[in-house]
Amino acid sequence: MAYASLEECLIDLEKNGHLVRIKEEVDPHLEMAAIHLRVYAQKGPALLFENVKGTKFRAASNIFGSLERSKFMFRDTMDSVQKIIALKNNPIEAFKKPFAHISTAFAAIKALPLKNPNKKPVLFEEINIDDLPLIQHWPMDGGAFVTLPQVYSEDIDKPGIMNANLGMYRIQLTGNDYILNKEIGLHYQLHRGIGVHQSKANAQNKALKVSCFIGGPPSHALSAVMPLPEGMSEMTFAGLLGGRRFRYTYKDGFCVSTDADFVITGEVFPNENKPEGPFGDHLGYYSLKHDFPLMKVHKVYARKDAIWSFTVVGRPPQEDTSFGELIHEITGSALQKEIPGLKEVNAVDAAGVHPLLLAIGSERYTPYAQTKHPAELLTIANHVLGTGQLSLAKFLFITADDEQKVSTHHIADYFRFVLERIDWRRDVHFHTQTTMDTLDYSGTGLNTGSKVVFAAYGQKQRELTAVLPTCFHNVNGVNTAALAQNGVVTLSMSAFETYEKAAVEIELLNQQLLHQQEALAQTALIIVCDDADFVAETLNNFLWVSFTRCNPSHDIYGVDSFTKNKHWGCNGPLIIDARIKPHHAPPLVLDPAIEQKINRLWERGGSLYEWSNKH
Repeated sequence: MAYASLEECLIDLEKNGHLVRIKEEVDPHLEMAAIHLRVYAQKGPALLFENVKGTKFRAASNIFGSLERSKFMFRDTMDSVQKIIALKNNPIEAFKKPFAHISTAFAAIKALPLKNPNKKPVLFEEINIDDLPLIQHWPMDGGAFVTLPQVYSEDIDKPGIMNANLGMYRIQLTGNDYILNKEIGLHYQLHRGIGVHQSKANAQNKALKVSCFIGGPPSHALSAVMPLPEGMSEMTFAGLLGGRRFRYTYKDGFCVSTDADFVITGEVFPNENKPEGPFGDHLGYYSLKHDFPLMKVHKVYARKDAIWSFTVVGRPPQEDTSFGELIHEITGSALQKEIPGLKEVNAVDAAGVHPLLLAIGSERYTPYAQTKHPAELLTIANHVLGTGQLSLAKFLFITADDEQKVSTHHIADYFRFVLERIDWRRDVHFHTQTTMDTLDYSGTGLNTGSKVVFAAYGQKQRELTAVLPTCFHNVNGVNTAALAQNGVVTLSMSAFETYEKAAVEIELLNQQLLHQQEALAQTALIIVCDDADFVAETLNNFLWVSFTRCNPSHDIYGVDSFTKNKHWGCNGPLIIDARIKPHHAPPLVLDPAIEQKINRLWERGGSLYEWSNKH
């Protein structure tokens, strides 16, 4: 269905049982976010908040809260979009079967943005920043944020919409040192298109004009996070997926999405930054306060009866998980076409996406060899770590499966397969002193840290134990031991203080385990942590703690480790120190008082009472 507005989409969702209206007055300070988080956890509907305290505008969230709902919104266009992306990766197919792709060609017409100077619904009225729903999501957040923005910028050397960038970079509206209604914060991370645009503007000592669109058809929000094939713009993709051309105009030199609900225009001047954050982010921790570009507000526009769209991020899975699932549905094998030999890849959502990447590749270099070991896999791994957002991966596990029985999306089985085969003496490859995801505080500084590739291939090295080995029951320095999954042991130790002390603690552990090689033969991985039982309780806990709280170069050890010719390895199990470090950002914790306050919506007479009783 081709939605002309966010409201059209919400009406369609409501008619089909995918939306509930929240009629009670709700506070944008923590309360709205808490309601959203609880509804998402209950696999609930999209929400339309009709009475937001302090503003005349309504707000909507959890629109993309399930893959089922996301696919429902794009039910009339998904098939044609998938075909067009497939043709982009294999254009010869169109020449082989031209008549089979006529419908695809008609769909592609919707990709052309439409300059729309005479119909300007979003320019209905000018407002101020403090007229907006100023939603604060987590207790320690630095202020109110835009969490589903579509941030538009143009190349100063190649102006125009076809060379523009549309990205989802969070916007801080209030708090810190920002002058209310005049200044807002623009947070963007590594490998983002807007960074190229700002660099070019800075080189010419000119301000970068930026437009922030909020709301509009849901295809616009998804296009802002879509990893598109080279040469396809976000605005063309928004038209394809939405079944409606992206409509725009220019006002005071700024591009304006005329189908958006709100537009904030402004300029980013060279070398003008201000502290942005903290913000409760999608790794499950706060991203802390750092200097980021300052956007000086020019104008704020709203359409008549505009609806503010937002989401809440936190420890995954959250609503943004559905973004990833939908992107996978749409793109199919596009990434595999880009990286020769790559068969499958999964940026693990439960570990915060960028910290952990699982991959399956081919191993074809030496089919004549009797001994199987990683070769082509290392070439593929280097290509993966040099590709777009995949380059932010901190842990990359990669394997090849000649029998094609393993999948990166069956995570427990994948780990079992890899840990049965990995040779810690040979298969560990570090990248030190390199870039890291901006939101990951396990490294040595903002955007800096290390990576590690674990490449496993060949015959089984070990059978993995299904019970906790008795040798862990009486280890000095260990408070609790548990089995997270076959071959993976978690150990609670005293709180981390310094790396110097940690080295002493891990060496004491190593010395005790050196004499237990036979008992450790079926143990592949040891996770040192603050709470062994918590880490072992669920797969998601294991993934979240182990891979978000570790800087590979600093926090990986091994039983009977060695360095030979610059290569590190170990003869016994690998050890990951996943304790919380003093420089880590604090984890996200809900406010108990707010949790108590929102119970009223689930009680008799509350907006969510009927839905919760049906489900």
